[in-house]
Amino acid sequence: MRVFSNPVGPGSLWFDNLTTADGTPVAYDPQARAFLPMPPFCANRERINCNWIAPKQGALCRSCAMTTLTPDPNIPDAIFNWALTEAAKRWVLDNLGRWHWFRPEDPGTRPVFHMLAEGNIPVLMGHGDGVVTISVAEADPVVGITRRQTLAEPYRTMIGHMRHEIAHMLWWRLSLRDDFLEAFRAMFGDERANYTAALQRYYNEGPPSDWTQHFLTSYATSHPHEDWAETTAHLLHLTDITDSFVAAGLSSPELPTGGWDPYAEPDTNRLIHIAASLTVGVNHVNRSMGLSDLYPFVLSTTARNKLTFVHDWLRRGAQGL
Repeated sequence: MRVFSNPVGPGSLWFDNLTTADGTPVAYDPQARAFLPMPPFCANRERINCNWIAPKQGALCRSCAMTTLTPDPNIPDAIFNWALTEAAKRWVLDNLGRWHWFRPEDPGTRPVFHMLAEGNIPVLMGHGDGVVTISVAEADPVVGITRRQTLAEPYRTMIGHMRHEIAHMLWWRLSLRDDFLEAFRAMFGDERANYTAALQRYYNEGPPSDWTQHFLTSYATSHPHEDWAETTAHLLHLTDITDSFVAAGLSSPELPTGGWDPYAEPDTNRLIHIAASLTVGVNHVNRSMGLSDLYPFVLSTTARNKLTFVHDWLRRGAQGL
């Protein structure tokens, strides 16, 4: 994620800022990729701290308009968790916008989001025919950590959930093309395999013993749909980590010079090589504070090939190239 200029004075703004340092209200314009002073604010600004602009006063921003079901406000912490969840959604949508997904120039279908709170009934996160269902309870750090430990996952965050579930929607969009499915099946396997049976087998038996040689995560072994979603999420992780590193003005011998933009990089091998070298360094820094690794994953040759496949399709898919 970039670091943004203050439109009314010196200093910088971060992606989630609502005001400048001197208290001037600002809002983010996802089309211009810049902050503006006093534009029409999203109607959700006061309720959930949405900091995007709206097309007119009293309207929802581009991101909030995609959410058609919102949490039951009578469930404790539902609105607070919803605010955090929408913030993660805005972040991921802006990332994808760097490759033109879901922007005005993208002629395809936009995702629809159902943001649900968990009362007595758990919410099953997932995607179906363009609808992404998210449990806002996972924005609660206690809930997220508990479930991560229960499922023995090395990483689990709301941004991760958003990237994974939107990845399913991206697959659905791409599957409507005549040239995608055959190439996908050659790389990931046949997605027509029974999904329910595949997941049940995974939960009963676990991943194959050699899964690290072929997949990014154990869950990716369960079905080609999940392999795609995990791989796509990881491509977004690695690209955004690299972009944020550059935006923060940090240096590394691996980084190209001259205003290099990771989202404009066509060579996946180069992008992944740079990202991997940066994550090793940042992992080391995190350990100095007793924190978990930023990116606790190993990139096998097969996983890199899958990342290359996803990168190619995401860079051109929204434009029909």
